[in-house]
Amino acid sequence: MPSISENLKIIKQTLPEHVTLVAVSKTKPNEDLQEAYDAGQRIFGENKIQEMTDKWESLPKDIDWHMIGHVQTNKVKYIAPYIGLIHSVDRLKLFKEINKEAEKNNRTIRVLLQIKIAEEDSKFGMKPSEAQELLTGDKLKTNYPNIDVVGLMGMASFVDDEDQLNREFSELEKIYTQFKEQHNFTTLSMGMSGDYKLAISHGSTMIRIGSAIFGERNYN
Repeated sequence: MPSISENLKIIKQTLPEHVTLVAVSKTKPNEDLQEAYDAGQRIFGENKIQEMTDKWESLPKDIDWHMIGHVQTNKVKYIAPYIGLIHSVDRLKLFKEINKEAEKNNRTIRVLLQIKIAEEDSKFGMKPSEAQELLTGDKLKTNYPNIDVVGLMGMASFVDDEDQLNREFSELEKIYTQFKEQHNFTTLSMGMSGDYKLAISHGSTMIRIGSAIFGERNYN
């Protein structure tokens, strides 16, 4: 079985230069993250705030931590001092809370607006119209000076149906293209271990890969 560092090397060799790799390290022990770090990986994604904060406290301080899971507003304060990018901003209430906590920490926090593209009911996300409304508010920079919206994120359905995945990625690609010029976006985060090549073909600039780097997860 290939090592974490070998897996990383193989994946990076397949990526175009403009695509950023987020190593999704949820449930994995610090030793695994350290091995990836030693192989040159600096961006790690987590979906639980407590787990990420514990890792942040223990691991090298030049790691760029990304929050990729659903965020409860009352927990933003724990990640505000160090978070590099929040992928999953899916409602105005959360947006306001991030700005408040960023201000307290004298920081600007980078975020992505999560757009719902999956046909499954379980995925979070804004409608494109809700995102547009938030972004085109004429007081966005005045009201939320400590947030920098750099792009969009989407999660496709967890299926093997390539036609369905193509539809979902294509939908987000269109929305991103519309928003990109209006709002100076640089980042479209979509694609995971099983579908990242397809996502890249639809314009993804940031992929979130876990099991293809670290192996299957044990949730017990």
